[in-house]
Amino acid sequence: MGREKVRVSTQTLHWKCVESRVDSKRLYYGRFILSPLSKGQADTIGIAMRRALLGEIEGTCITRAKFEKIPHEYSTIVGIQESVHEILMNLKEIVLRSNLYGTCNASICVKGPGCVTAQDIILPPSVEIVDNTQHIASLMEPIHFCIGLQIERNRGYHIKTPNNFQDGSYSIDAVFMPVRNANHSIHSYGNRNEKQEILFLEIWTNGSLTPTEALHEASRNLIDLLIPFLHAEEENLHFENNQYKVTLPPFTFHDRLTKLRKTKKELGLKYIFIDQLELPPRIYTCLKKFNIHTLLDLLNKSQEDLMNIQNFRREDVKQILDILEIEKTFYNRFTEQ
Repeated sequence: MGREKVRVSTQTLHWKCVESRVDSKRLYYGRFILSPLSKGQADTIGIAMRRALLGEIEGTCITRAKFEKIPHEYSTIVGIQESVHEILMNLKEIVLRSNLYGTCNASICVKGPGCVTAQDIILPPSVEIVDNTQHIASLMEPIHFCIGLQIERNRGYHIKTPNNFQDGSYSIDAVFMPVRNANHSIHSYGNRNEKQEILFLEIWTNGSLTPTEALHEASRNLIDLLIPFLHAEEENLHFENNQYKVTLPPFTFHDRLTKLRKTKKELGLKYIFIDQLELPPRIYTCLKKFNIHTLLDLLNKSQEDLMNIQNFRREDVKQILDILEIEKTFYNRFTEQ
């Protein structure tokens, strides 16, 4: 059970976990209340939180599997009860927990006869299995069963492409959403003039995180989405052709890099990885996919380079600059003359 307070307007809001249970390794349930709220606030918060719970939390899934000498997805393998398609569907249901950024590789290599379960997956240290008993395949004969796997941490739902066969590997529909379902309901009380509300939130997760953890992460992500509005007055807003446009401050990475080259300390920047900058997971993942691994890689990019990264936004550039300012104590030793 958890309880916290936050000051809003003239009211002190209280939140509390009123029910928590584990129905199975892959099904957790939590029920929370937030009160007292003014009329209309419960619906505003409830709708936003439900969307954030279902769409803004990252999860970990198996996204690709590689078989040896398999012509197509609907093939059967001698000595295995399931078809390749059925094995892929079983892999899709495996629930993983990780602090992974981007993708990593895993594998299965088992000799039959016997049942292949999630416990047989050989994983990197950053990934763990929620339920080791999840079924993958049944080996009916003494054969070697080996599969290469790709694991990814992301958000939302990714549908595999129709022509998904590549070098003996198949992509798998990925449901990255660790929250299976979320509901909100409202209880009103008080007289007509001073109506107040209690917000009830129900959260079901797949076991890769608890409902309380999901609530905390969704709240943080929702706040991150709204932060740009808090800094709007710091940006140069102007009106043109009936549209507001935002002009970001000048990009300073190249100026910093010039100073670093003058001091001949560029080599040290190769060993400062962006992991150490405490970037938000989404920005970190975007940079990694663009092969930006160190502070030197980042300093070598222009604003235009970063804006060409898929899913990268203007406010992300400003956020990186803000983080670098905050982290001055971390990298100033490389910029001092």
